[in-house]
Amino acid sequence: MEEFIEQILKNLTDNGFPTKKVSLPTEKMYEIADNKGYSLNKVLDLLQEKHHIQADIQTEKIVFSLSEQGNSMFSQAQEMLKNMDPSELARVKEMVENMSPEQRDEMLKKAQSMFKSKP
Repeated sequence: MEEFIEQILKNLTDNGFPTKKVSLPTEKMYEIADNKGYSLNKVLDLLQEKHHIQADIQTEKIVFSLSEQGNSMFSQAQEMLKNMDPSELARVKEMVENMSPEQRDEMLKKAQSMFKSKP
């Protein structure tokens, strides 16, 4: 199921997410999930739970957006990145690009716990 979630995340990112809301066709999403033997509703629950991505299921399309918590974390990350010098930023980008999906998930969990512990 992780591969399918990664595929959805890549499609969302390729279409401007998280700075924009992105929609994907409802029927096609259900078909792909079913062909892979997954419940799309379970996949969408995991996207919410692990990646803070909300999915608004409509008749023709599913609209994906960051949840409130995801928006807050994204804003904090943008602020931190804005204050980095270009060489630091390049190092961080390279490090993240070379991570496995599992390592990225672990890093996200650690970041979430850091933000939660702030007063």
